[in-house]
Amino acid sequence: QVQLVESGGGLVQPGGSLRLSCAASGKIFSINVMGWYRQAPGKERELVAVITSGGSTNYAESVKGRFTISRDNARNTVYLQMNSLKPEDTAVYYCYGGINTYGGFQQRWGQGTQVTVAS
Repeated sequence: QVQLVESGGGLVQPGGSLRLSCAASGKIFSINVMGWYRQAPGKERELVAVITSGGSTNYAESVKGRFTISRDNARNTVYLQMNSLKPEDTAVYYCYGGINTYGGFQQRWGQGTQVTVAS
């Protein structure tokens, strides 16, 4: 069974930084797209950033210039470096993977990690 496990969330002051990590494990052949979504209380889940296996990226307008997504294909891991954090970035952040397994294509989500930006 393929799993995504996130780490790196927490409490940070406005203007601070956090780095999220998400590692995929299991019988993985390759991973097409990995990314991060977030969901704030009372709001729908929204895209934060995605990255393809070739390194192409796409960001939400609200995080452009502040967040950077990257991945280590050899380790099946995706990262999200978050700088200049704002209170409105507070949310549960979910890792996403579009994964080719030996049994076929699977879309997987991590369990979520809380990011709280507050003074």
